[in-house]
Amino acid sequence: MIRNFLNSVKNNGLFFKMFIVMVVSIVAVSVLITFTMIRMSERLFIDTFSIGNAKVMDQVTTDFESFSYSLVSVANQVQQSGYVKNYLTDEQSDPLALAKATHRIKQQMDRYAAMINQDGINIVLLGENGRLYSTNYVNWPVSEQELRKSRITLNSYKEPNRILYQYDPKKMDHGLNQEETIVVSKALIEKSTNHIYGYIYIAIKELDFNQLYARYTGNGINVLLLNQTGMVVSSSEESITGQKMTELLRDVKGMEGHNSNYKQIEVLGDSRLLFSKYLPTLDMYLINLIDRASIQSSLLDTKMIVMISAIIVLLALCIVFLISRGLTKSLSSLVKQISNMSQKNFDSYVAESGSYETKQLAKAFNEMLDELHEYVRKLMDTQKKQRNAELEALQQQINPHFLYNTLASVKFMVQNGDKEKSAKTINALISLLQNTIGNISETNTVEQELNNVKSYVYINQIRYGDSIKVHYFVAPECLQFELPKLVLQPFIENAFFHGFNRKKEGVIQLLIMQKGDELICEINDNGDGMEDKPLSRKSRRHLFSGIGIRNVQERIQLLYGEQYGVDVSSQLGEGTRITIRLPIVTSKDNTNL
Repeated sequence: MIRNFLNSVKNNGLFFKMFIVMVVSIVAVSVLITFTMIRMSERLFIDTFSIGNAKVMDQVTTDFESFSYSLVSVANQVQQSGYVKNYLTDEQSDPLALAKATHRIKQQMDRYAAMINQDGINIVLLGENGRLYSTNYVNWPVSEQELRKSRITLNSYKEPNRILYQYDPKKMDHGLNQEETIVVSKALIEKSTNHIYGYIYIAIKELDFNQLYARYTGNGINVLLLNQTGMVVSSSEESITGQKMTELLRDVKGMEGHNSNYKQIEVLGDSRLLFSKYLPTLDMYLINLIDRASIQSSLLDTKMIVMISAIIVLLALCIVFLISRGLTKSLSSLVKQISNMSQKNFDSYVAESGSYETKQLAKAFNEMLDELHEYVRKLMDTQKKQRNAELEALQQQINPHFLYNTLASVKFMVQNGDKEKSAKTINALISLLQNTIGNISETNTVEQELNNVKSYVYINQIRYGDSIKVHYFVAPECLQFELPKLVLQPFIENAFFHGFNRKKEGVIQLLIMQKGDELICEINDNGDGMEDKPLSRKSRRHLFSGIGIRNVQERIQLLYGEQYGVDVSSQLGEGTRITIRLPIVTSKDNTNL
């Protein structure tokens, strides 16, 4: 099964690659869009919530200011009351007078308490004469001695002109169930002398106090009041009321410096959004802490969004699968047809079917087969010509008349007793036969070919005399270069037998040198020459009719290309120059030909 699957993947590689790319792309885009949408929704939620929360905090601020205004009014009226001043400063001990004064104070305090629209209020007066009056002792049971020594009184003494909102965390044991209390305190001052003659305390249970903002709280939404020391004076979350939260105070003050509406912080073990507003009348910060996760989970269903995105991705992948399969099926079929062709069976054509692109590919492949057939045919013709040229070269390597005449000359020299010359002639003939018949290689080194030419020239000079001199000029660095066998000898022979028909004496020069990336071989003679005009192929064949001359040009171009070959230049009465241009080939290069 695994092997079948791997074969299927191999045969449909394009489809699987395309499908994998599409899957990765669709999933990546979907994840990116889903993530972006969730982030944008969160941002929109925060922005919208911040606008709504600003209105809520404005409303809470209005309620606090209204409540604070009523407290300020009560504190001012108490300070302006002569009855209160006399009650807190008079040292008389007459019980009847004290009872009347206390009754008048009670009437005034009840009237002042009614001005504060809040349940559970306890207004307490403390005078310099040691008198203590409380309108609702149960709500804040405190004695004159402990009140005078309390932190609340000390703070009011330090700031006599301010109304202070303070948190009383103590549960004073008076046999009553005492609760956390918010105490609003102010020193009572004689304006003419700035003498403090007493204090007024308005005590409110913290649970009653937080009713001012309780309706704006809920699951994940906490409201609290934070004073300048970082203490939580009041909070909708009871566990933090009375605690010091200096980090929170630092964050709040930092928001003032950056003029931002909200800030995300880590507080109470959670990530929350911080909204704050300074209340100058209370000299506190109204803070709203929003549990972002719980609020968003109730308004933004992330799981549903992810599920919908996953369904869309699956549908898209199914559609992509069907479309990709349809597009690549015909191409896979074409590849299969090409693969099923045997290695040497180029006569079969593929079916031109499927999509437009596949049809064009099949058509191009079939046309390529036609061109390949034509190329193979031409190659076979070329190789046939090359074999014929090589055969002709081998057949013409040794002219029977040349061999007969040479042996006859040797016989004549032996009969005349010229053994030394006959031995040299036989050695030259042996060397020539070894390099032509014995050596079946297509090429020789320049040095070997030069030795063949020298042997051939020596034999001819023995037969016909030395009236025609031959000089050799070969660059030493060219001796190991390779060149086709028997490319020099035919032109030397032609110069011997056709170049000096009118002239009886002359010189033949053989020059071999390197010029750039070419090997140049020149055969120059000062013989009869011929007219200086281009000769046709037929004329050259007629003129150069000696051993192997006719196939030298064809052999060179078959081996090295049409840019190489033989050039002929001649001038009547002056001589002929044969120039053979060959590439630079070493024995290492020649093995690759």
